[in-house]
Amino acid sequence: MLRRREISRHFCIALLTALLIVITPALAQQQAPPDQGGRTGASGDRGTGASTGERQLDRRSAGTISGTVIVQTGAVAVGADVQLTREDGSSKQEVSSGDNGEYSFVDLAPGPYHLTISSEGFSTESSSGELHPGETLIVPPIMLNVVTAVTNVKVEMTQVEVAEEQIKYQEQQRVLGFIPNFYASYVPDAAPLSPKQKFELAWKSVSDPITFVGVGALAGIYQAADQFGGYGQGAEGYAKRFGATYGSVFIGTFIDSAALPSLLKQDPRYFYRGTGSKKSRLLYALGNAVICKGDNMKYQPNYSAIVGSFITSGITYSYYPASDRSASLLIQSALIRIAEGSVAGLFQEFVVKKLTPHLKKEPPPRP
Repeated sequence: MLRRREISRHFCIALLTALLIVITPALAQQQAPPDQGGRTGASGDRGTGASTGERQLDRRSAGTISGTVIVQTGAVAVGADVQLTREDGSSKQEVSSGDNGEYSFVDLAPGPYHLTISSEGFSTESSSGELHPGETLIVPPIMLNVVTAVTNVKVEMTQVEVAEEQIKYQEQQRVLGFIPNFYASYVPDAAPLSPKQKFELAWKSVSDPITFVGVGALAGIYQAADQFGGYGQGAEGYAKRFGATYGSVFIGTFIDSAALPSLLKQDPRYFYRGTGSKKSRLLYALGNAVICKGDNMKYQPNYSAIVGSFITSGITYSYYPASDRSASLLIQSALIRIAEGSVAGLFQEFVVKKLTPHLKKEPPPRP
């Protein structure tokens, strides 16, 4: 009895298995939708076929952009940076030009594009256009121009150079257009003179033709008044007076305006003020004989003029006629030279500039 039950159970299992084998394909066939040809098929096979078709369509529309980068001389530009961007900025690609100057972008979607080409030492260039589906676009050669180096150089004159320019301006100053007025400065903060410039200015003054004319006129006045009678009269007496007068001018100029100012670092020029009350200007002009500006731009006692006046008087005293020599004459000559500085200052401050033709070019300022 037990044996028959086991056989019946095995028979039922076998029967159910057979039914499942037969029914399952039929159910699968009924659930699958018919394809375009009315046939059924697996959904995975259909999806695979659609993806392959899309990829084939993209390859057919993809394009290529290529070109060459050159420089001004016509030579190819090796290693230039070429950057491709799309109009919407959605993608950016970058390549470098090869040994032949060429570059290339492949598998590009159609549409507008923009190329930017740059290389060190050259200006950045660009090119734009539109790539059509499946097009192999060759961009015309793009030329890079050499960047012109712009260097801003600030050139500043040295103090000596500025002083030299100011001296050139001073050497054009002539009262009434012909009388030299080299020792007046109309630049309040003019650059101090170097020792060389002080000696050059002194030489310029004593060698000017008008200086010789002035000395000649003064020698004639001395002769007419029979001053320094020991020189006598006639041509010989005039020549001696001319030589003595020019000697005083020459020695005095180099001692008062070159040697001592270089040694004591003082400026031998008169610095025109032109502003302030008349009284302040008057006192300033009178004090010019005993007060001067140092090379440090500060006012100080004018040792150059004071000491120089006595040295010059002592030297010129040695060649005056013996009959005219005396200690009083030496001191008198020195004091007269100092007083002349005050008188000259008055003329410089109130008269000379008005009689000096104005120059078109202004004197250069101090740096």
